[in-house]
Amino acid sequence: MPTNPDPSFALSLGDILRSAGLDPAEVLLIRHTYNPDGIGTRVEATPERLRAYTREQSARPGKFPASPPRWWLIFLAETGRRCRLAMVYENHGEATGERTDEHRYYDVRESGVLASLCDRLLIEWTRDTVNWAKRGALGSRLPVVEIADPHVLEFPGYERVLLTYEELQRLLADSAYVRWRAALGSVQGIYLIADTATGKLYVGKADGGERILGRWAAYARDGHGGNVAMRELLDLDPAQPRRYLFSLLHVYGPQATQAEIDAAESHFKDALLTRRFGLNRN
Repeated sequence: MPTNPDPSFALSLGDILRSAGLDPAEVLLIRHTYNPDGIGTRVEATPERLRAYTREQSARPGKFPASPPRWWLIFLAETGRRCRLAMVYENHGEATGERTDEHRYYDVRESGVLASLCDRLLIEWTRDTVNWAKRGALGSRLPVVEIADPHVLEFPGYERVLLTYEELQRLLADSAYVRWRAALGSVQGIYLIADTATGKLYVGKADGGERILGRWAAYARDGHGGNVAMRELLDLDPAQPRRYLFSLLHVYGPQATQAEIDAAESHFKDALLTRRFGLNRN
């Protein structure tokens, strides 16, 4: 379901909650972002890991309510402030026997409520002082960006990524690739672009906040991603990008340092001789 440009027809999360018979006062929204101290990448967000990470909360007063409501809607961050519904838990109360000086633990159990919208419902998270947990009354005003097609393609694993230029463009636009986008948008790394007509190779890196998905999106937009050699080829033949094949050589979590990624990029350039025979100019 694409975003409707007419605000009079805008769909909110509150509309979704009411259609499911949920009282917003009984709902808590939690938005998880990827970080090395919690869930590092989308691939790490398994049902077991997600539940373990969510049920543990700080014992100190703060953004998380002391008496959280019955229904917990768990969202995973995507680009910008957008986030996707990953799971709905029913809260059966604090497991007081597990409490420590630092943490409280809750007996949260996976629920079938809104199960048909998990991995499909995309909302826009507002920018306010409560940046990762919201009461349902406030969260009900959040706009729905998309309800994706229920057909979703499974991500095959980083070591098996192999995309033509046309497939890369579909990945960026088609809701069926939501799990691919989540996985590629959560890691840094070293990638390879092969010219299937000449066999020439290009080794590149995605570091910092850009991630693999953001870096590859640049190639999908302009056909060269700022690379000098690829820009020259594009000037000679506008169809040149259709010959490219994209794959991954090594991926890193958000905690990887710039020096570590730079060293890996240099290593693969040397190993694959891409400065001498390929498309790397430095």
